[in-house]
Amino acid sequence: MREEYDFSQGVRNPYIKRSRKQITINLEESTVTYFKQLAEESGIPYQTLINLYLTDCVKKELKPEMVWSTKGA
Repeated sequence: MREEYDFSQGVRNPYIKRSRKQITINLEESTVTYFKQLAEESGIPYQTLINLYLTDCVKKELKPEMVWSTKGA
């Protein structure tokens, strides 16, 4: 290895704007199981599949449909 490296001609990472943010999220167990099964079928990690799905929702500007149950009221 060299003692010093010259980075004066270096180029900044063009994908830095696409970096990911690590978060903690609580999901239904059945949701995680579903994506894990998809991961086994596709060979893509389940966390990547969840991210791809959510990214697709953002691109399509999908909004969740909120249906409140009045049973038991």
